[in-house]
Amino acid sequence: MLAELFDLIPPWALLTAGLVAFVAGIVKGAIGFALPLIIMSGLSLFLEPLIAVAGVILPALVSNLLQVSRHPIAEARATIWDFRRYVLLVCIMILIVAQFVKLVPEQVFYLVLGVPVLALSIIQLSGVRLVIPPQRRRMAEWLVGGLAGTMGGFTGTWGPPTVLYLMALDTPKSRQMLIQGVIYSLGSVSLLVGHITSGVFTWATATFSAVLLVPTFLGMRVGFWVGDRLDAELFRKATLIVLIVAGANLVRRGLFG
Repeated sequence: MLAELFDLIPPWALLTAGLVAFVAGIVKGAIGFALPLIIMSGLSLFLEPLIAVAGVILPALVSNLLQVSRHPIAEARATIWDFRRYVLLVCIMILIVAQFVKLVPEQVFYLVLGVPVLALSIIQLSGVRLVIPPQRRRMAEWLVGGLAGTMGGFTGTWGPPTVLYLMALDTPKSRQMLIQGVIYSLGSVSLLVGHITSGVFTWATATFSAVLLVPTFLGMRVGFWVGDRLDAELFRKATLIVLIVAGANLVRRGLFG
């Protein structure tokens, strides 16, 4: 199994991927999102996109379960019910779209990942505040959930639309961490199943994804400490700046190769 892994990814790339996962874990622990974005953006700089997609699957799943585990089970169940339509659509779209990811040309893949990351990060950093009135919530659930699930199936990340959606609902920050964790956890299960059936998640790529669990977990422990003690808003803005740079680079690769 390890021989297959090293045939797929050279040792230097594996070490670099571990560093990317560690940084992503810090951010995830501190602010509750952006782990798949950082891993995907980072790994896509030196690995094939489909390998990057496979690599993010287990870290995304386990990190989100850890995030949810910090809250009582009853709260998690209530959150699933409150956001049932959004969660259902995200999961269904991830399962469907994942089956077509191998058909997407590499440069198109970079654009599919880079454009939303760049646009949504700029929106968040600029402080633009979207508002969804209660009577429009159901329509917004279908629209944003469909977009998030489509992004998730192609790129392994559906965080930015979800964060903007929760902010537009004026969700209290104290509850956002739980809601994000629940949505991301269930979506991660769909991503795992979707890419087992798509053929992206093989024994070799599964081993790679499992290896990234260790630096992800260590990074999250640091991130929890950071989130509890430092200015989370400042840290979030710094993360968004990094994502803007990463997103712009992905767009460049999509346009110019």
